[in-house]
Amino acid sequence: MYNKISLTTVLAALSLTASAINIQTQISIKQPGNAAKVISLKAEGQKLKAANGEALPLDITQEMSQVGDDQVCTISISANATTYFNIGATLATGMKSADSEFYLPGFWYHRNLRSPKEAPAFHTSKSWNFREDRLSSPMTSVYDQASGKSMAIIRCLDKPQEALVTHQEGEVILGGETSLGYLGFDSEADEVKLTFGYPYIETPKRYIRKLTLAAPVVAFAKIEKDETKTIRWRITQADSKDFGQHVTQMWQRCFDHLKPQPLQPRFTPEEMKRGLTNYFRQSYVDNYALKYNSGLTLLTSDCKPFTEMQVGFCGRVLLNAFNAIEYGEQHGEQDLVEMGHAILESFLHNGFTAAGYFHDFVNFKHGFTPDHQVVHSIRQQSEAIYAILLYLKYEKNQGRRHPEWEARIKTILDGFLKLQKADGSFARKYRDDGSDVDATGGSTPSSTSALVMGYRYFGKKQYLEAARKTVDYLEQNIISKSDYFSSTLDANCEDKEAAIAAVTATYYMAAVTKGKARQRYIDLCEQAAYFALSWYYMWDVPFAQGQMLGDLGLKTRGWSNVSVENNHIDVFVFELPHIVKWLGQQKHNQRFLLMHDVIFSSLDQLMPTAERHCGIAVPGFYPEVVQHTTWDYGMNGKGFYNNLFAPGWTIASLWELYSPTRTDNFLTK
Repeated sequence: MYNKISLTTVLAALSLTASAINIQTQISIKQPGNAAKVISLKAEGQKLKAANGEALPLDITQEMSQVGDDQVCTISISANATTYFNIGATLATGMKSADSEFYLPGFWYHRNLRSPKEAPAFHTSKSWNFREDRLSSPMTSVYDQASGKSMAIIRCLDKPQEALVTHQEGEVILGGETSLGYLGFDSEADEVKLTFGYPYIETPKRYIRKLTLAAPVVAFAKIEKDETKTIRWRITQADSKDFGQHVTQMWQRCFDHLKPQPLQPRFTPEEMKRGLTNYFRQSYVDNYALKYNSGLTLLTSDCKPFTEMQVGFCGRVLLNAFNAIEYGEQHGEQDLVEMGHAILESFLHNGFTAAGYFHDFVNFKHGFTPDHQVVHSIRQQSEAIYAILLYLKYEKNQGRRHPEWEARIKTILDGFLKLQKADGSFARKYRDDGSDVDATGGSTPSSTSALVMGYRYFGKKQYLEAARKTVDYLEQNIISKSDYFSSTLDANCEDKEAAIAAVTATYYMAAVTKGKARQRYIDLCEQAAYFALSWYYMWDVPFAQGQMLGDLGLKTRGWSNVSVENNHIDVFVFELPHIVKWLGQQKHNQRFLLMHDVIFSSLDQLMPTAERHCGIAVPGFYPEVVQHTTWDYGMNGKGFYNNLFAPGWTIASLWELYSPTRTDNFLTK
């Protein structure tokens, strides 16, 4: 049958281990042109041999050793003849499938039931295996809600290597060396098993692009006669009061094991901002009723402006207009100042619906959507308020006032007071008359910063009270349940941006609150920050020669996956890094302080310059859909970008990263 290794004696020292660790292994051997043969293994001491007694072309050993409170499983394979193999294992956890939830960093949370059946989720299967490069940390883990116990397997990393393959499905022989294995879980039976192996497999489906599952793959590595391959995994256990604490503990253990270190930045913050200003100049559109920087649906091959304008989310038109004004005045670049003011002036006169809300989106091929058909999102309206209040505070500091703008923003904020539900939440999307389009409350924390800023700017206590109610809702329905979802607008699933919104909301409240209430917000902010950071890579995934990102030398540490539906990495940070640093100081959390440095030092790597375009046609247009694993947003796949991108938000995000005191200056001065 299978190999079962009983380690009762060794594991007795572990306070959290009540029973032996049971690992079952099998090896698949492929002869080119033939279907692979799957062979169950059994243990004879440390040696693994075919359970049916047949001779193998490989000598396989498995050794368990203790490192601190963890166990390290080491499998070594030596070849007596050239062989193509895939070795897999399952770890029996003793946990009941009915009581268990799973955490695979940056890709799987709970049971992924917020995601549709077209993405990896329990809707499709209760057993999954994934390539390690899909995961922000190469770990699979299970949390038992009934007992509070958890177990995880973390891959011990090898030197990064990747091989191009001619096929992506079925049984695939690798054309070179790869360091990528797989991790997953099997909860189809009553007892949960964690799965791991080398090289990678993806079952029962591969996730190849947004909401598209495809045929599985099993990869086979080549091992030459007299060659030895050694792979290691770390097995760790814990007790957790809830799923959120499980994520926190496992993030900490991944951090301590992987030890991510900052990079040497390619550019200074000032150099980055100077380079990004080329986006302001080259993307400027001034021939419609609304002037804007074209920030979405651009081609990476030419970056020519497009007819779509989005006030927040992907476009961040108003924030970029303010950035251009501020930078232009600081550096005597009057063309940027004039562009920024022209954009804002056009919105002041033409950018609002009958009810006084911003037009979220306009495609000027078709013109403005009639007000009665307009759909607003609480996120985009809040992002627009954020940008304009930054602008108004800046202008006030320069001795300039804009009463028309102030009146417009007060109208929207007063509208928020009417939109807010009794439980403190906001509908994700709503019509101009205030009726709900999508009543789910996952985007509620997007409004908190706008309300707090409105309170600081206008002094209206109703705004602060409304903000407080949003965080009450956030605590009860999102943070306490570890259920961060639906903040992004092009997906409605488990996502990073929802966690970042929760971090940002609680930080804003802490900034304007004192005493026990402030400490409460700091504590909530820290809880949410672990979830937000769980999407950020702590390791460098491998790329093959010929995959552009690898040829450019991209290190993925500090970048982040987007959501369960969108399995690519990007530079979405905005205010998160400086909040993480602030939390590290408040909580004396050295991991947070170091993770801030990792993120801050990493996100300049793909800056397009005249000398180094990084696959983008125009300098300063920072890439968006960075495809780091075998997934594509429509085109090109691992190691490349999709052909379409939305640099409006990437520029705005990086600008915030390099403006770390902006929020503090607004809220505290």
